[in-house]
Amino acid sequence: MNTLLELSGVSVSFDGFRAINNLSFQIGEPELRAIIGPNGAGKTTFMDIITGKTRPDAGRVIFGEKSVSLLKMSESQIARSGIGRKFQKPTVFEAQTVRENLAMALSNPRGPFDVLIYRKTPTGAARIEEIADEIGLSDHLTRRSGELSHGQKQWLEIGMLLAQDPRLLLVDEPAAGMTPAEREHTTDLLKRAAQTRAVVVVEHDMEFVRRLDCKVTVLHEGSVLAEGSLDHVTKNKDVIDVYLGR
Repeated sequence: MNTLLELSGVSVSFDGFRAINNLSFQIGEPELRAIIGPNGAGKTTFMDIITGKTRPDAGRVIFGEKSVSLLKMSESQIARSGIGRKFQKPTVFEAQTVRENLAMALSNPRGPFDVLIYRKTPTGAARIEEIADEIGLSDHLTRRSGELSHGQKQWLEIGMLLAQDPRLLLVDEPAAGMTPAEREHTTDLLKRAAQTRAVVVVEHDMEFVRRLDCKVTVLHEGSVLAEGSLDHVTKNKDVIDVYLGR
């Protein structure tokens, strides 16, 4: 497995508070990774750095086999280079159908104006069916997205990211607010996605992380505290102290 993304010696401070502290991290392709840690551990800032939203004060962030530095790129350049991010709150076009949302995502890896010149193609239509099947929304393609349940909107948004065929998918707390059945489907969806790309899931819910059954990175005070299987990291004395606040 080749390393797809590597952060080394990354630090960033906001008003004297060190949100990320000499962080080193790497993920291969394909790979599924869960990131856990108490509030304020730096999980969101970590994703902000990868997507170009936050510039670190020090360190390197290298992506792909050509080892390009993400720190020299804008947010839109990073998105185009194959990094997709799903925020906690789903952002779908509620007035449009599921099919239209997927079509926009498919034709729109580049910019807002390309949506206006979307052309239907047989390949595009087949890809939309394929994604709908993958996210479990085949029966809902003609429904307005605003009518979907919270869980279904989350799947649609993941589908919209998959339509752009990212090599690295960053997903923030996908299990939040879902029913048990929806969570199970989300687990399957992320595991499948990670068979062909790198998927990083930031999650609070330990049961959900356990079901992902993947390597776990524990962040604390902006650094990696422990890494390994969930069983391995939850037996780690430092992790127990941080989580149980001993």
